[in-house]
Amino acid sequence: MVYLDANASEPLRPEARAAVLAALEAPGNPSSVHAAGRAARHRLETAREAISARFGTGTANLVFTSGATEADALAIHGLGAGRRVIIGATEHDAVRAAAPDADILPVDGDGIADLDALERMLASGPPALVCLMLANNETGTIQPVAAAAAICRRHGARLHVDAAQAAGRLPVDLATLGAASLALSSHKLGGPAGAGALLLDAAAAAALAPLIRGGGQERGRRGGTPPLPAIAGFAAACVAAGDAAALAPLREAAETAARAAGAVVIGAAAPRLANTACLALPGVAAETQLMALDLAGIAVSAGAACSSGKVAASHVLAAMGLGELARCAIRVSLPWNAADADIAAFADAYAAMAARLARHAA
Repeated sequence: MVYLDANASEPLRPEARAAVLAALEAPGNPSSVHAAGRAARHRLETAREAISARFGTGTANLVFTSGATEADALAIHGLGAGRRVIIGATEHDAVRAAAPDADILPVDGDGIADLDALERMLASGPPALVCLMLANNETGTIQPVAAAAAICRRHGARLHVDAAQAAGRLPVDLATLGAASLALSSHKLGGPAGAGALLLDAAAAAALAPLIRGGGQERGRRGGTPPLPAIAGFAAACVAAGDAAALAPLREAAETAARAAGAVVIGAAAPRLANTACLALPGVAAETQLMALDLAGIAVSAGAACSSGKVAASHVLAAMGLGELARCAIRVSLPWNAADADIAAFADAYAAMAARLARHAA
């Protein structure tokens, strides 16, 4: 199997694996006061220090969660009370589901948010919580978050950023972006699933209301015993991850091969993650492409990987105005350990698939 579905979940990094195993071998609850508990607390706080240092906030302003979905929900419900909520048209379903009545910020044909529209929306209403993802999970499009944050500050709005796909692939720093909050997910960085974090600036940390109450963990902002092995692996992955710039030549090779076979590269004119290609084969349903490539030993996806295994038209591509082409697009996302041989295998399989389906259509 050639695995090219990193935006669904990255392969586990060896540093993360080692950290998980070490934490699994050490008993203790971080809330216990005996020696084993103190050792567990030290492991938890060491992980907190590593992640907060990597992404630009203080340790007191980092809340561990089960993943970015929970972090998004915590930000929206914990910071959006009494505020109008505005979300980008291409936001992840975790944000859309947490804010079903939100106003929608439109995007252009490459998936870039319309900041002039944001200015008008913020000028015409009460204080808002704006949600704008840093990098899109389907197209890799990178949003102008720092510019959006400046607009939000002018209008007294808070900005929440879902950075699950960007972390480990772009430089990500909460303070530099100017956001109030930022969501992370361990398994998107090459750590284990089951851990994530919400990073906060000082004002948001003081204002955040909890979603889950319990024994006072995470300074009372998220109850429940933390999954220490997953958090340890999360921190190790954060430290190990560089950025995805080295994957750009491999992505370009994949896109060149797909174009030669008749594909359209979605969002090609926008700044994008170096590991992500969204490829549409006109007239061929995404599900048909996925099955053909899977039979050829190539693992890719269509849309987000959070839809119970369903393949449906993408709201992201629909928001970009792609019409029927939205049903014909797959996502190729290169993992941190992708190699030339993986791209060569994909290129051969994609060309063979496209040629075979074209013959059947004729």
